Amino acid sequence: MIKKIEVEKAIGMRLAHDVTKIVPGKFKGPLFKRGHVIEEKDIPELLSVGKEHIFILELEPGEVHEDEAGIRIARAIGGQGLDYSKPKEGKIDLQAQYNGLLKINVPVLEQLNSREDIIISTIHNNSVCKQGMTVAGTRIVPLYTTELRLQEIETLTKTTGKIIQLLRLQVRKIGIVVTGSEVFKGRIEDKFGDIVQKKVEDLGSIVTRRIMAPDDIDLIAKAIAELRDQGSEIIVACGGMSVDPDDLTREGIARTGAKIIRYGAPVLPGSMFLYALWDGVTILGVPACVLHDPATTFDLLLPRILAGETLTSSEIGKLGHGGLCLHCPECIFPVCPFGKG
Repeated sequence: MIKKIEVEKAIGMRLAHDVTKIVPGKFKGPLFKRGHVIEEKDIPELLSVGKEHIFILELEPGEVHEDEAGIRIARAIGGQGLDYSKPKEGKIDLQAQYNGLLKINVPVLEQLNSREDIIISTIHNNSVCKQGMTVAGTRIVPLYTTELRLQEIETLTKTTGKIIQLLRLQVRKIGIVVTGSEVFKGRIEDKFGDIVQKKVEDLGSIVTRRIMAPDDIDLIAKAIAELRDQGSEIIVACGGMSVDPDDLTREGIARTGAKIIRYGAPVLPGSMFLYALWDGVTILGVPACVLHDPATTFDLLLPRILAGETLTSSEIGKLGHGGLCLHCPECIFPVCPFGKG
């Protein structure tokens, strides 16, 4: 039960909730925290933030305060790789314990948020997260809820599994094949391999070898097979991925016997991306846009593969929603709409 008390009559009483102070453009935070005992000197400050009354909360059996409720919801929804903060104005933050890929059960998230007394707010599914990063926040809307309501949430997530979890990015051995006769014969310097290698290393994996191959189907297939035989777990074939008659990388990948799961992705840039599997080895055909665009299909899918996902053609097809890069004057990927369906 909540009792409303005039601040002048509240001296000696404990606050049932944080009292927030806002200074536009400068500060937002608690003026007084929950549990603070009101003193006479506090009254002018309370009045200055528009609080002519305070609220005293006297919980009945079966009622749960917002702080405890937030903690229990965080425990119910948060899975591996996540810590949660102490309550602040009733809100709990879920934070990454390590670098990884965020996975969210979006239908269950939407189901929980369909109840107006519960708030669970997250960053986007499949986001690459750094250790310590806040990935979600949760709270209840009222100052208290019922034990029954919390049990409903806890029971649901026991059935569905945790709805937010962080997958570690595995350290994988990655081989690179740079195709193109102009590079193979030294007419131009290879830039492709350097760019791809940096992207791989930024995600914590290792490039074990880079091979140059001319525009020749058999030699491209031979280079891919050589990398596989030498232990590459993922092979990135760079360039030669368009439909031009002299772009032969796709045919070289097919010549190995690999199963091409998808050629073509509804993403711009990166529409000529290829994803194939060959006896446990993943092969990625990466189009030339990687040379000049900071973020492409390769940046959207490599983290998911490093997190252990085996993709389907349908899943790649879903990238179309949010798959248009706006080519901003200054690229701030991944903190932008690109790839956020």
